Amino acid sequence: MKKHLLAFAIAALAAGGASAQANDTLAKVKASGKVVMGVRESSAPLSYTLGGGKFTGYHVELCQRILKAVAPGAAIEYTPVTSANRIPLVQNGTVDIECGSTTNNVARQKDVSFALTTYVTEVRTAVKASSKINSIADLKDKTVATTTGTTSVALLRKHKRGADITFKEVYGKDHADSFLLLESGRADAFVMDDNILAGLIASSANPKNFKIVGETLNVEPIAIMIRKDDAGFKKAVDDYIRGAIKSGELNLLYTKWFMQPIPPKNTSVNLPMGKVLAELVKNPSDKPAEDFNAK
Repeated sequence: MKKHLLAFAIAALAAGGASAQANDTLAKVKASGKVVMGVRESSAPLSYTLGGGKFTGYHVELCQRILKAVAPGAAIEYTPVTSANRIPLVQNGTVDIECGSTTNNVARQKDVSFALTTYVTEVRTAVKASSKINSIADLKDKTVATTTGTTSVALLRKHKRGADITFKEVYGKDHADSFLLLESGRADAFVMDDNILAGLIASSANPKNFKIVGETLNVEPIAIMIRKDDAGFKKAVDDYIRGAIKSGELNLLYTKWFMQPIPPKNTSVNLPMGKVLAELVKNPSDKPAEDFNAK
């Protein structure tokens, strides 16, 4: 009987340790010798693929620097994620740190945690330059594309200028697929974060064929995503970001990825740092989108 009780106690302790490790990313990384970074395939210039299993971008490079500092020696394994699966993959431990283009909002904070905001985007609309679409009102009876798992079309419907217009929705499986809907003429517009739109346009065959138009539908703080209730890892990531802000490293990274030519076509996204992000560089915060869009 005592042997059974001892075995049960050992098993319980092992299970408890495994459970604790599941929420302790640094312990998990130390035990495995690797860290799994969630990356996007078509969220330039934040996170995108160069092909052949290579990923790059503003958030990818920032995360590489963070991990080198907080988990020295750990190998980085890159796992492509989508808008639909990124949160579940962080929740279940498949991905340790998501370095893509995820908006920090109240609903998502129930499931995951976010580091300090390192990018702020405005949700706007990309159209062909030859189109006569210049505002939300011009989308009446048009076909509007967005990416599965994102909130862009919902924001369009909630906007006071979009509430009374009718339009058809089509969805791409990822941002590149959504842009292809616009490029091929299957959609008249593509509603998404302006940085993603600018990145896709810059890397397209004919960037001059497209333009970004219309009212801002939402201001969205974009942040690195990690597991919920892992205070130690969040503090380590946040501390690095604070240091990068103070030293000017973050500003240099922003300039590199948003104002200078980037691979693969060596074209520039040409998006100067906006007022909201500039303020966050002065006063770092992990506040959700709702705080920036309060009426």
